[in-house]
Amino acid sequence: MTDGDAPHWAAAQVAAVRDCPGDRLALLARTYLGPFGRAPRHLPFRRAAVSFMRWQVERGVLNPPEADAPGSRWWRAVNDRLLRDGCEAVARSGGMTGELSSPAVKVWLEFVAAPTAQNWYRAHNASIAAAYLDHRDLAVVESRPERFFLNVTLLRVLYTHALVAAPRLSLGRFAVLGRLVGDPRLGGVGAFLSLGRVLPNQYPLDEELMTYVLDEHRLGRMLDYGVIQPRLQRLYEWSALELDLPGLRDLVRDGSPVYAWPYEDRDVWTAGGGSLPARVLGRATSPR
Repeated sequence: MTDGDAPHWAAAQVAAVRDCPGDRLALLARTYLGPFGRAPRHLPFRRAAVSFMRWQVERGVLNPPEADAPGSRWWRAVNDRLLRDGCEAVARSGGMTGELSSPAVKVWLEFVAAPTAQNWYRAHNASIAAAYLDHRDLAVVESRPERFFLNVTLLRVLYTHALVAAPRLSLGRFAVLGRLVGDPRLGGVGAFLSLGRVLPNQYPLDEELMTYVLDEHRLGRMLDYGVIQPRLQRLYEWSALELDLPGLRDLVRDGSPVYAWPYEDRDVWTAGGGSLPARVLGRATSPR
C-alpha cells in the first residue's frame, strides 16, 4: 500500500461489503489494525467503534434493501460514510495519495498520528455528524419513532465526546470523572455507544413513540433527561465548534433536537425529566 488513489481505494472497500452487515463490521475492525496489520496504539480504540456498530448490525438497520427484513437507507448511508473515511485514512497512512474526499479524513489522520481519546472522538464524530447533515433527505422518510431516536443517537455520541473533551460541560462539579467514564478504550463507554438499552432492538419501529420512550431503561432515561437534556443547546454549540461543523447548530433549537423533527413536537424531549431522580441528578451535574 504505497501508491494509488486513497479515496478510490476506500470507496472500493466499502462497496465490497455494502450488502453484508457482518463484513461491514469486520472492515471497521480491520481499520484499527492500520495499513500493515499491526497498530498497537490504535487497537484499544476499536472497542467503542465496534460496540456502536455491532448494535446497528444486530438491529438490522444495515441489512441490504432486498433482504427479507430490509435495512434503513439512512443508517446504511451514515455507516458508509464512517467506513469510507476510516478506510481512506488507513490508505493515506500506508502511502496512498489523492484529493481528500472529506474534511473528516484529515481529522482521522490526526488520530492516526496521535491516538488519544479526544482525537478519536473528534474523528469518529466528525464522520457521523457530517453524515447526519448530508443525509437529512433520507432521515425525513423514516418513521416518527425512528426520527426521534436518530436525535437520541446523535446527542448521545456528542455527549460522550464532551465527557472527554469538555468534562465540565458534561458533568459539572463531577468533571474529574469525565475522562475516565468517557474513555473509548474502557468498557464503560459502551453504555453510551452500544445504545442497546436506549433504542429498540428491532427495525422498523411499528409502535407509538411513547411506547418506546417509556420502555427505555431507567438509568438511560435519567441520563438522557436529567443530565444531557438540560445542556443540549450548549452541547450542540460546543460540538459545532469542536468538529468544525457549523450546521450542527441547526439541529437544536432552544435546547430541543430538531433533526428531521418538528420543533412543535418538542414536548417529548422533556417527557421523562420530571422524576425526582432525574431532577436530583440534573442538579448534581449542572454545568453552572
